[in-house]
Amino acid sequence: MKDHLNITHWAERTDMAAAFQWAAKLNLHEAVANHFSLAVNDSGSRFLINPRGRHFARITASSLVEIDANDPETMNRPDAPDPTAWGLHGSLHRACPHARCAMHVHSIHATVLASLADSRLPSIDQNTAMFHNRVVVDDHYGGMAFEEEAARCVQLLADPKITTMVMGNHGVLIIGRTVAETFNRLYYFERAAETYIRALQTGQPLRHLPDAIAEKTAQEWEAYPGFAEDHLREIKALLDETASAYAS
Repeated sequence: MKDHLNITHWAERTDMAAAFQWAAKLNLHEAVANHFSLAVNDSGSRFLINPRGRHFARITASSLVEIDANDPETMNRPDAPDPTAWGLHGSLHRACPHARCAMHVHSIHATVLASLADSRLPSIDQNTAMFHNRVVVDDHYGGMAFEEEAARCVQLLADPKITTMVMGNHGVLIIGRTVAETFNRLYYFERAAETYIRALQTGQPLRHLPDAIAEKTAQEWEAYPGFAEDHLREIKALLDETASAYAS
């Protein structure tokens, strides 16, 4: 493990690196695209993000880049992030301080959902109910998430109750308070989207949960003690068993 005494936010960096590497193991990544970020100051303007052009499976704690959403010179830095990462995550951390962590992917089932004419996710089981009334759908894709398009998108996340944006014709953006909470949501959203899509493929009528039960279940997920933290702890333990360099 590297000497990290001179690197700030080491615990947060190791959590992020574990999330990147596990996302790659689950095939949630796409080539060297997609990005995760985590705010590291009180206002949320300074954040960690993956370096440009680095595969998720090779991201380590020390390789993450720390940037400021309010610094107009960011893209002139020698370690400047991907321009769509700067556009989307810079816009998000400027506009939504409650979104401490953000994870954007083009994972298979979430992107299939985003490609449907109706991209809403109905509550048809316990996992889909996690997102009941907590998802917003962007129906106005306007191209890649450079700054203008990204600024438009993040306006849809102003309501702190919203945890997930289905980016129509694009992918998904998940937000949360911590890496553990956000990655857990990302994992479960992909599972929920897969369940829904496979249910549609049967051609049979779907069993929809009543709104009251779906909302009750969503609240139970939110209050479930330590679940997301346990999930991330076990991910790190599994990575440690494989001698992964994520914590370096």
